[in-house]
Amino acid sequence: MRAVLTWRDKAEHCINDIAFKPDGTQLILAAGNRLLVYDTSDGTLLQPLKGHKDTVYCVAYAKDGLWSPEQKSVSKHKSSSKIICCSWTNDGQYLALGMFNGIISIRNKNGEEKVKIERPGGSLSPIWSICWNPSREERNDILAVADWGQKISFYQLSGKQIGKDRALNFDPCCISYFTKGEYILLGGSDKQVSLFTKDGVRLGTVGEQNSWVWTCQVKPDSNYVVVGCQDGTISFYQLIFSTVHGLYKDRYAYRDSMTDVIVQHLITEQKVRIKCKELVKKIAIYRNRLAIQLPEKILIYELYSEDSSDMHYRVKEKIIKKFECNLLVVCANHIILCQEKRLQCLSFSGVKEREWQMESLIRYIKVIGGPPGREGLLVGLKNGQILKIFVDNLFAIILLKQATAVRCLDMSASRKKLAVVDENDTCLVYDIDTKELLFQEPNANSVAWNTQCEDMLCFSGGGYLNIKASTFPVHRQKLQGFVVGYNGSKIFCLHVFSISAVEVPQSAPMYQYLDRKLFKEAYQIACLGVTDTDWRELAMEALEGLDFETAKKERKKRGETNNDLFLADVFSYQGKFHEAAKLYKRSGHENLALEMYTDLCMFEYAKDFLGSGDPKETKMLITKQADWARNIKEPKAAVEMYISAGEHVKAIEICGDHGWVDMLIDIARKLDKAEREPLLLCATYLKKLDSPGYAAETYLKMGDLKSLVQLHVETQRWDEAFALGEKHPEFKDDIYVPYAQWLAENDRFEEAQKAFHKAGRQREAVQVLEQLTNNAVAESRFNDAAYYYWMLSMQCLDIAQADRAQKDMMLGKFHHFQRLAELYHGYHAIHRHTEDPFSVHRPETLFNISRFLLHSLPKDTPLGISKVKILFTLAKQSKALGAYRLARHAYDKLRGLYIPARFQKSIELGTLTIRAKPFHDSEELVPLCYRCSTNNPLLNNLGNVCINCRQPFIFSASSYDVLHLVEFYLEEGITDEEAISLIDLEVPRPKQDNRQQEIANSSSQILRLVETKDSMGDEDPFTAKLSFEQGGSEFVPVVVSRLVLRSMSRRDVLVKRWPPPLRWQYFRSLLPDASITMCPSCFQMFHSEDYELLVLQHGCCPYCRRCKDDPGP
Repeated sequence: MRAVLTWRDKAEHCINDIAFKPDGTQLILAAGNRLLVYDTSDGTLLQPLKGHKDTVYCVAYAKDGLWSPEQKSVSKHKSSSKIICCSWTNDGQYLALGMFNGIISIRNKNGEEKVKIERPGGSLSPIWSICWNPSREERNDILAVADWGQKISFYQLSGKQIGKDRALNFDPCCISYFTKGEYILLGGSDKQVSLFTKDGVRLGTVGEQNSWVWTCQVKPDSNYVVVGCQDGTISFYQLIFSTVHGLYKDRYAYRDSMTDVIVQHLITEQKVRIKCKELVKKIAIYRNRLAIQLPEKILIYELYSEDSSDMHYRVKEKIIKKFECNLLVVCANHIILCQEKRLQCLSFSGVKEREWQMESLIRYIKVIGGPPGREGLLVGLKNGQILKIFVDNLFAIILLKQATAVRCLDMSASRKKLAVVDENDTCLVYDIDTKELLFQEPNANSVAWNTQCEDMLCFSGGGYLNIKASTFPVHRQKLQGFVVGYNGSKIFCLHVFSISAVEVPQSAPMYQYLDRKLFKEAYQIACLGVTDTDWRELAMEALEGLDFETAKKERKKRGETNNDLFLADVFSYQGKFHEAAKLYKRSGHENLALEMYTDLCMFEYAKDFLGSGDPKETKMLITKQADWARNIKEPKAAVEMYISAGEHVKAIEICGDHGWVDMLIDIARKLDKAEREPLLLCATYLKKLDSPGYAAETYLKMGDLKSLVQLHVETQRWDEAFALGEKHPEFKDDIYVPYAQWLAENDRFEEAQKAFHKAGRQREAVQVLEQLTNNAVAESRFNDAAYYYWMLSMQCLDIAQADRAQKDMMLGKFHHFQRLAELYHGYHAIHRHTEDPFSVHRPETLFNISRFLLHSLPKDTPLGISKVKILFTLAKQSKALGAYRLARHAYDKLRGLYIPARFQKSIELGTLTIRAKPFHDSEELVPLCYRCSTNNPLLNNLGNVCINCRQPFIFSASSYDVLHLVEFYLEEGITDEEAISLIDLEVPRPKQDNRQQEIANSSSQILRLVETKDSMGDEDPFTAKLSFEQGGSEFVPVVVSRLVLRSMSRRDVLVKRWPPPLRWQYFRSLLPDASITMCPSCFQMFHSEDYELLVLQHGCCPYCRRCKDDPGP
């Protein structure tokens, strides 16, 4: 065990107590009347906490609260003496109290005393620190007690003492357990913190201090320790527990719990524990000997018997003497102590017999065997020197000297080769006699020779295990840890603190020897452990190489004693085939004779040998003959043989590879429909050979409609696919989705969108439309962009109708796309006017479109729309029509924008010439509100609404004039169907008095027309009082009742019949003589004459492209 100081700090006052945050990231300590919070990672003081007026003696982090919820106050109980320390059990049911009079009181959570422990020292031994063991593995709760009688003791919950008191020789001030209860920390007047086992055995010193240690704690779930002292010093240590172990062949001994030694048999997995009850410092194991070094002595153990599986050890000798050494080695009659550059050989009685002084530090030492009392040692030094030492000889033998320091060593079984791992992680293999470097391999941290094979070694490094046989390439596989031994097919690997035996098949090195025709060496490798298949392969290779001795050994190894069978194999390899066949038959292995004849393509001999035997054998023979025909490039003969043998799949493969369509369909027609595999293969080949008709016939025979659909789709036979889809609707997606993709690939995007929509793939339909729209905008086809945006909006409306979860989002997109469609539809005329030399639109239309766009554009101008072109067109047409004030405004706006070079001269000239014009607009151009008869300015800051009544203007989708329409809303409780039926009545209007009632609330204003039946009047109740002074800043919609609806004429009302979840929209024409037409698909309004002319020109609606013969939605 080694303690490393991580960080240290000093406070102004004595450190009375320390507590860790449960996750270990922070610690809080009490220093005088202040609390200090530290970061445990680097010792940074995070913050000092003030507020206490007196000294703080104890701190703790809350885990589960202080009181139970039902308690409103703290329970108080009297004590017979001053309480110095306390500790709760793990389950929180009992509290142990340590008192100044030397008594320990154990109470339940209600304060009742259950156990009272009186210590022998009484008041002369105050109980200064107590702590319950936190381990969950202990059967009983164990209480550790440290008193100022300078003793440490252990008690059960019942009050029974465990073991005897252990003397400390100092006054303990603090005691604490590690998280799992395996160790104890103790500090006090000896000015240091000591580490003890859970049984009270002292293991070592954690850190020496300059004053008394008042508190010490362990960081949760770690090996970090913090110490607080009288002088205010805070020290943070990391405890490093090194691995103490030893290995000899299949026995591995290692330290456990610092005071025990466990010996493990790596083959049988047996374990035995030796309790030493003191700190185990070193372990060495050799044959039947085991040496354990303790602080004041060395124990020598031996096995009870010579049995290789015996695990019972007994003490042979004790050397009662304290030794300081870096390495410990045990032999049959001696122990070897390594002390830096010196080796000492001691007898089991402790007498030093020999000593060797080395030139450099000893880095590695290993016993390599020998007679008892004359064992040999292999020693590696830091200066690269490697020596061999015999324990009965004073003179060391230098085996070789290399340039780099030695890290690991091993000698081969015959003592002829030496493997070294140096400090550069290189494995070097030398010939000991010639000192020649045979080979070297990189990335090695440890190496071991196979104890049963001279030419095999393994080394580990970089997360891999490497096995090397002779000078062949390395065979590599993943493995974590260090290689410490290699015995037969087992490799012993040390990972962290445990060792394991890894079974490694020796197939790879065996085949390496076979490739070189080294059969004897391959046999030796196979004896270490290979599979039955590998043994068979070894025998066959040996026979082919005429090494009959090795082949015979292999058969005996596998337990085959049939000499006739072995002799038959020999005859077959010697070319005596008929004799071999007779021997095979006599040994009962006729199948081997058939295999021999067929492998040699001697089919006639095979038929004679078989005679009229088993039909299965006959079929096998025909198949073999067909295989031979196929291999000698006689495919048609092979097909006929395969068909006669019933091997239809192979026959089909040959026909398919050679493109014989006629033979394929002939085979398919002869096959039964239950034979799906060959039929499916036939159809696959027919499809590849561009014979979809025959493939379809085959699929129909199988009844595989899904594959038939896929065939029609892949061959683009859409009519057949659609016909099949009509009969079997479950394949609709399998047809229309690929059809839509095919249309899209062939630039028929609109049809593709409709196909996606028909297949129910709304997402793909929307994606196609979005791509079409983006392309149209990028290519300045703004009329197409408007059309696609309108289709997108209607697609979103369909989704909102079908999916309630997306309703709000889709309705928002619907309105957004509708607005974009209107903008791009109008902008198309502006773009054509500025780009084309001749304009097809009247100046009034361009003037109206420019005003409409200027008032409708959002803050972020849509992609592709140019404000410069809109303002330029507006300025030009305003000037031509006499709207000089608006033209001035447009030219002023253009001055703040980037002007393309081709417009620069025209705009500059227009800016100059407009100054000569009057500063007013022509009254003929001023738009009129048909609701309140207010003349609106040409430039309206409110947008496309009336400045007086806020009524939105309704524009013609062709000329963009303001239409004489007023939108009205239905009174609450009137359904759309009822409203239409009331309008369709067209009954004579009764004389009545309409009164206008305005209702205002926080969110809206409503203008309601109230009828009084007994009033007299001739005017229309809808138009009676629409003209009024608004006065307010909010729009007041027109709401009509049933009576007003009944008074309306059907020819004066236009209804936008939106599908759900939208409401219908109602519009009243205030000039019935001027005809207005609404498209039944897109619900855009037109002057009837304009609409009829446009439909005649284009054959469809100019907005939604609905053909005149198509029905409405």
